[in-house]
Amino acid sequence: MKKFFQDIKKDVKFKSAGPGKKLTDESSSKPPVSKASAPPKPRHVPTEGAQMAAAAALSRVDQQPKLRPPSSQQAIRNQVKRELLAEAAAVVDLKQDGSSEAQPSGSRVPVKEDPASLSVSGVYFTCPLTGATLTKGEREAHIKEAVLMKFAEDPVEASVMMVHTFNKDREKVKAATEVIAKYIDNICKNPTEEKYRKIRLQNKIFQERVSCLEGTQEFLQSIGFENQRLPVPGQEDCEDVLVLSEEAVSRLQALQESRDRLLGAEPLKARLHRQSQVYKPSPQASRFELPPDFYSLTAEELKREQQLRSDAVERNAMLRTKAMRERDEQREMRKYNYTLLRIRLPDGNLLQGTFFARERVSALYEFVRDSLLNGWQPFLLIAPGSQRLTDESLAFNECGLVPAALLTLSWDAAVQADIEAAGAQNADVLKPELMRSIQTLS
Repeated sequence: MKKFFQDIKKDVKFKSAGPGKKLTDESSSKPPVSKASAPPKPRHVPTEGAQMAAAAALSRVDQQPKLRPPSSQQAIRNQVKRELLAEAAAVVDLKQDGSSEAQPSGSRVPVKEDPASLSVSGVYFTCPLTGATLTKGEREAHIKEAVLMKFAEDPVEASVMMVHTFNKDREKVKAATEVIAKYIDNICKNPTEEKYRKIRLQNKIFQERVSCLEGTQEFLQSIGFENQRLPVPGQEDCEDVLVLSEEAVSRLQALQESRDRLLGAEPLKARLHRQSQVYKPSPQASRFELPPDFYSLTAEELKREQQLRSDAVERNAMLRTKAMRERDEQREMRKYNYTLLRIRLPDGNLLQGTFFARERVSALYEFVRDSLLNGWQPFLLIAPGSQRLTDESLAFNECGLVPAALLTLSWDAAVQADIEAAGAQNADVLKPELMRSIQTLS
């Protein structure tokens, strides 16, 4: 055993000695002696002031945050934070300027302030009663004034418009009209019963469902109810009552017609002005510059949009299915109220019109058909990406045609071939009144 350990020691010495060394050479096992060097200079002890300064510097270094490269999620959060701060500043500026609407960030189409550079000057409406052209801010006040002026011409019709137009809560309007219709039904079924011809103004149902809405009392007065103050049975007090006149009772057919008009009416709305315009062929056909009117975000809605953008950070950090992405894209499209559409015609000219973003494709086909010289000739509209608009029930925002888009009109090939074979091809595509106002697209 002793010899075994000696052999191991010799083997270790042999491997560590290196080449050219003998195992019996004692110098091989001793480390080389280094040359004598000057003794090191003694270090001076730092002064108390130096020690305090060093301690302060070390403390500052420890307190500094350690930098690390930002992750992809952190970069997204930083970017969104900068955008939210910019949008918040925009909201403050809007409130200071008294502006009621703002452009949403990230819009695909730039909003220009110079009217001369805009693709359309704004969004306009037509009053169905007066035919006046109105801006978005003018339409509500103008329609109310037009309805009130109609009382001199037809009080029943004016009061029906007042009930359905001035009150925005459709459920309350439905409840009120049903109560009034019940009053009239009871009178027509029991014309000789005096109790059905009276409506107590203090009645709970009348106050909660009828009198709280604008136009209801005007309607009752227009069909023959009169305000009277009658004594309360069994009491010395009097109360206000609406009483149907004898003349109105004798015209039961007119009462039923007024009832039907009240139940079947709809809110009076200003019609969107298409602002039809024809342009000469232009390489700028797909370039759109829209005014702020085309965006539906007000200052309050912009705050909600900021919150949605914050939520988008979390969505971007997780995997989403195709259906989830499509729903998000559709939600993004809902921020637009209007869309500007241009149609490139076979002769190269461009037909332009303004539409609601939620209007159906059928409205576009009708608009084009009414503008064509030969409106009977079948055609197909092709959207960007060679998308054929064959389903006319879809809305523009569902087709991705908001807030602006350039489409192409294609004639039905078979019908067009028959026209050319018969030699009946007309060089003009649009009606003459539209071509007289043709402009150059800048």
